Amino acid sequence: MDLPVSAVGADPPTDLTPRRILVTGGAGFIGSHVVARLMLMGSQVRVLDNFSTSRLENLADAAYGGLTEADVVSGDIRTQEGVEVIHQWQPDVVVHLAAQSSVPAASRSPLYDADVNVFGTVNVLDACARGGVRLFINAASSDIFGGVAAHELPVREEHPIAPVSPYGVSKAVGVHYLDWYGRQHGLSYTSMVLGNVYGPRQEGSDCGVVSVMADALLGGRQAVIYGDGTQTRDFIYVSDVAEAIAVACHHNGVGTVNIASGRQTSVNEVYDTVREASGVGDAARYEPLPWPDEVRNMALDTRKARELLGWYPKVGFTEGVRMTVRDVRRRQAGSPNLSPVWALSHS
Repeated sequence: MDLPVSAVGADPPTDLTPRRILVTGGAGFIGSHVVARLMLMGSQVRVLDNFSTSRLENLADAAYGGLTEADVVSGDIRTQEGVEVIHQWQPDVVVHLAAQSSVPAASRSPLYDADVNVFGTVNVLDACARGGVRLFINAASSDIFGGVAAHELPVREEHPIAPVSPYGVSKAVGVHYLDWYGRQHGLSYTSMVLGNVYGPRQEGSDCGVVSVMADALLGGRQAVIYGDGTQTRDFIYVSDVAEAIAVACHHNGVGTVNIASGRQTSVNEVYDTVREASGVGDAARYEPLPWPDEVRNMALDTRKARELLGWYPKVGFTEGVRMTVRDVRRRQAGSPNLSPVWALSHS
């Protein structure tokens, strides 16, 4: 049921406004957008990142908003030294985005995936429980639900957790640990089950299908579609995710909540949209699925997010793809970007 327009995005109670927010993985694809959004809200923000897959350059927007070099901590969530900033700085809220985020990479190396997504998450949770953190915001994935029957889509939050891939398993274990820390230590939390997040700054051969296709087409290569392309996912633009996390920081924990568009989009539809946005007319090449455990169809029900957080997605898929293609084109052209050293040193 939709909320009245006046209730959507309503200001949260002032006593829940966080003083200090720590973002793990804050220099990554999603994290850098979250940090920039939190800076606009006037919060004190610090970033914890080991820079294994992220870049300091991603924080240029946040630097314009006031982020300084002293606010960026280099550390690994799997070590005690890495999470020491939680005890030293004592943030009110921890947004946990540091993760191994590739489904194919998890299948290739489940040990590494579990080390980061399970042990790393528990290490951060334990530091938060002992450090008096008010609220823990976690990034989960729709992969925790595994394969879902067509008549059960879009998936509600209470749907059974039944992952079918190593990545889904590791993210599901993190969700269960979060629930335990909530019950055992009274740690308030919001665990966001994200759809397929896409947008600017998403890079790498294992990154999201939108960016991979755009990178191929704009780079003069033929895009590859695995399977027949009729499999569907729930795509959500990164700024909408950043907004959801920023809003959640100003509320009490609401438990598990879906953050997505609520609709299915097929891989073939993705390709057609990317091709139109890029202006490249080449046909894709179809290849057999390289992994046997792919979820066939997915969409997430977002009513809980609207009702409890006043959040709903604002960026349509076609618009989001155009902005993503624009970012890929700029990156491939080697357009000058704000120097991260200059940005962080002169904020």
